[in-house]
Amino acid sequence: MGSIRRRLLFVAENLTLTQVVRLVALADRLDPERYDVHFAASEFDPLVFGGKRLHTWPIQSIDKEDSLRKLERGERLYDSQVLNAYVDEELALFARVRPDLVIGDFRMSLATSAELAGLPVAVLINAYWSPYAIRDSFPVPDHPIVSLVGVERAQRYLPQALPKAFAYFVAPLNKVRAARGLAPVAGLLEALTDGDFTLYPDVPELCPTARLPASHRYLGPVLWSPELELPGFAAELPGDLPLVYITLGSSGRVSVLDKVLEAVAELPVLALLATADRAVIRKAPKNVRVASYLPGTLACRAAAFVVTNGGASTSYQALGEGKPVLGIPSNLDQYLAMTGVERARAGVLVRGGNATKANILAGMRELLESRELRGGAAALSRAFASHDCHASFASFLEEALETGRNAAISS
Repeated sequence: MGSIRRRLLFVAENLTLTQVVRLVALADRLDPERYDVHFAASEFDPLVFGGKRLHTWPIQSIDKEDSLRKLERGERLYDSQVLNAYVDEELALFARVRPDLVIGDFRMSLATSAELAGLPVAVLINAYWSPYAIRDSFPVPDHPIVSLVGVERAQRYLPQALPKAFAYFVAPLNKVRAARGLAPVAGLLEALTDGDFTLYPDVPELCPTARLPASHRYLGPVLWSPELELPGFAAELPGDLPLVYITLGSSGRVSVLDKVLEAVAELPVLALLATADRAVIRKAPKNVRVASYLPGTLACRAAAFVVTNGGASTSYQALGEGKPVLGIPSNLDQYLAMTGVERARAGVLVRGGNATKANILAGMRELLESRELRGGAAALSRAFASHDCHASFASFLEEALETGRNAAISS
């Protein structure tokens, strides 16, 4: 590239913390001598952005808590009015920043905006959302209909219902595209992976695919942990009992936390709970210590197993340290991630919609006792270690920016 600094624009949909921190983790490791890095999001938490060498641009995002409620009810997150506003704002942002390449995470409008502006765009999305993912079926999320007909019956009818459901979710986007003279996208999977380049923060050992186009590629897991030390009370915990790390993150179902703590109270373990400021624990069990945030990597490393919402963020962090996972998912993204972990025999899935103290306790006991689950987590840890997301991303940028889009796709 010589002395020319290429300008990159990262755009995050701030729906959950994952969409922001994955892009921050990639952007922050780039060589400032080679790249002029810009970052757009709806807010810039000092815990995430403190000390980062990024030019920041505020943009709108839909309300987090309202979005989580919609996900649990199986409702659309966006209507065409919101997406139109997103596209207008992104086009104005492109005009101000003038990027050479745009990189987004779960920003459904971004590929449309980039196409209208004639800019190349790369989208970061987990491989379990890929149209090319190898799967027997989709898991049933915690939709209200499941409580009426049951999981087995819902699973039986899901294959017939899913194409219509995916078309329903993507209809507002296609309305926006049609109004702006663009062709429709085929369905939800195609909308989420739409871009000149599609980057998977995954490994094929956990999320396999088949017949990938050259424009789709695995980066390896993109892991992030706040730059914190373990609190003093962690060092004071006795070392003769297994440690359990618990966090439901920014999108887990907080209502199950009481049942998790009740289960932990019955086990010969010690636990560290990170609330992410989403729950007030008025009286924790004697064997539980509570903090708002913990350094996830260090906590996972010290733990015997990790309790998560099943999503890719903390679950992958745990697997990166070779620790099995108890996942309690509620939305489809979490179910897709945790289904893969369970299939790899590296964790136990407890449905969020019918999580009880009894089945959570049973899952925890299995994690404490099962050599197979520990072995599955260790195998995925080795797979994760064989993929350096930062090196892969740097290589991708060189290819995409230096040789151009056509050469990158045909290589």
